[in-house]
This record gives sequence, C-alpha cells and structure tokens, in this order.
Amino acid sequence: MTNSIFTRRVIPGLIAAVGVSAPAAAEVDFSGKTIEWVIPFSETGGSAKWANFFGPLLSEALPGNPTVVVKFMPGAGSTKGANWFQNEKHKDGTLLFGTSGSTQFPYLLNDPRVRYEYKDWIPVMASGTGGVAYLNAEDGAKFDGSANALKDTDFIFGSQGATRLDIVPLLAWKMLGMNVEPVFGIKGRGDGRLMFERGEANIDYQTSSSYIGGSMAMVNDGKAVPMMTWGALDADGNIVRDPTFPDIATFKEVCEATDGCETSGETWEAWKAFFISGFPVQKLAFLPGDTPQDVVETYTAAFNEVIARADFGEISAKRVGEYPVFVGSDAQGALETAISVSDDAKAYIVNWLAEDYGVTLK
Repeated sequence: MTNSIFTRRVIPGLIAAVGVSAPAAAEVDFSGKTIEWVIPFSETGGSAKWANFFGPLLSEALPGNPTVVVKFMPGAGSTKGANWFQNEKHKDGTLLFGTSGSTQFPYLLNDPRVRYEYKDWIPVMASGTGGVAYLNAEDGAKFDGSANALKDTDFIFGSQGATRLDIVPLLAWKMLGMNVEPVFGIKGRGDGRLMFERGEANIDYQTSSSYIGGSMAMVNDGKAVPMMTWGALDADGNIVRDPTFPDIATFKEVCEATDGCETSGETWEAWKAFFISGFPVQKLAFLPGDTPQDVVETYTAAFNEVIARADFGEISAKRVGEYPVFVGSDAQGALETAISVSDDAKAYIVNWLAEDYGVTLK
C-alpha cells in the first residue's frame, strides 16, 4: 500500500491509515445483527466489488461479527440512492452507505437532481482508486502510445451520465482529439463493460477493482487493449504512473505524445482538478449523520483493524488495487479534499457540458 499524501490540499498528517490508532470504542455489540451496506450503483461495477471486498473483513472486525450484506440501489448515476440516504436515520449502527466519484461530481456541479449534503453524513472510511481506459482489439492495434491514429475513428462509450465520474474519460478523450459518442443512462460502470463485451461500444474505462475483476480477462484474451490509466498523485501533487498498473502509460503521457493535446492551461487544470476529486478519494463509506459517537468509534476501530491485517496489502492489491485507505478523522479530511474543487474548474466543466452535451446546470 502506498503511504504518500495525494495532494498538498490534504490536511496535514492525512496518510494511508495502516496502523493509525483509533479512540477506544465503547461497548457496542452487533451480535446477531445484519448490517446493510447500500451501494447506489448496479452489482456489476467497481463500487460493488469494493464493498464486497471490505464487507467480510468488516464483519470479522466488528464486535459480535454481524453479517454484512451489500445491497444495491442504482438509479440516476447514484443520486437516487444518495437522496434516499440523506433522509435515513441511525438504525443501531446497521446502515452503511457507499459513494464514489459519480456521487461527488453531481454534488460539486450543483446538479438539480442532488438532494443530499455530504456534510450531513459521517465518513468512517475512504479509499482511493485508479482507472484504465481500453480499446477493442481492432482499434487497439492502431494505438502506438499516442491518439494520433485514432482521431478518424468513431467511438461509442457506455456512460452513466454527463455529470458523473465519466467527466474524467470524456474530457480526456476530447483533449486527445478523439471522436467519442457517449450513450448516457447506464446504471454503473459494469454495465458499460457489458456494452463493450457485446460489441455495442468500442471504447470503455473501468475503475481499478472492476478492471481487475472483469476487464483484465478481456485483455488477456486479446479482446481489449489497454490505452492508458488516469495515473496517481505523488506527494507533490504530480501525476505519476498508477502503482496498480505500472506498465500502462498515464493519460498525461499519452497526451504529451499526441498532436494538439496540452498538459497545461485551462482545460488541463480543469481535468486534473476533477481527476483529483474523483479518484484519489474515490469511494467512501458513511454512517447517517445522527449516529452516536460510540458507534462511530466502533466502526473506526473496526476499519483500522481491517487495514492493519498482515495480509491486507496482498489481498487488497488483488481485488481493489494498491491505493491509500483513510479511516476516522483521516476519512473526514479525505472527504473535504474530494469535495473541494476551484470555482474556475467547475465553471470550465459546466460550460463544456453545456456546449458539448447540452447539459444545463446553471
């Protein structure tokens, strides 16, 4: 697991939380109880794989070893589930909610469908991720590390929506001069992968857990060709290769090799701002805002126990990738970073969405 701070905007001391001590938990006992971990996406995507990875480990770490059941509430790119959770109350610590960048972006952009407020919720765990864009075999054969030979191809991409996490790949492909037509309305990134598998799309991207658990098999079978990752951030905020996929070039590298693509200026700064918001703190687990402190401390201690396991680095690398995990107060700091994007970057994205997709958010 990497321990680097992912951006200088992160509060001092925010690090990957392996070994971080937590307050002593009060006498909370979940014996015989079932914890529902609600994911506002379909069961085929990266958030499902993330929750299904952490769920059994959390069950082992919580006092009383409750059953952790992952439930799915897809719709409107996750805003349906997030709006539902906004109105939920504490239920003996038996309700947990998971979000991703596709929940953060509509919030940041003041999407009129958003009826939720992150500041009302209690984050107990946050983790980063990466993403891999890939092509079908035919177009992948033309890819030489730049997008120059791909600019005359018409691409189809299955998208959750214009204000979702798909902002990152859509803007990246535009910067590369590629013609990518999104088909909006899928319920999760896993559904986009299924479109690609059926030949209904010829370009796709997945977050790391879903790429490892699904798309990598297509690559190994010669049915898909990796194009680029979004990269990771070093301690100085520079984009570097994703530690989970060190052999795949970053978008920054592909951009630098592609005619007309710039890694400076207004467009680049907007892309980078939303990449930072959407990936280094990509998935978060929340308790309802009225949850008692003793329950919060119990979850904090349990997640700290999970990531302190001797085998955590090995098993997480195979399932969700090699990324920082933040717990307790560090999760709160990570959330604050994830929902802090400059007004200039927001304005650029709002204008771009209106011009390219007719999406009006003002």
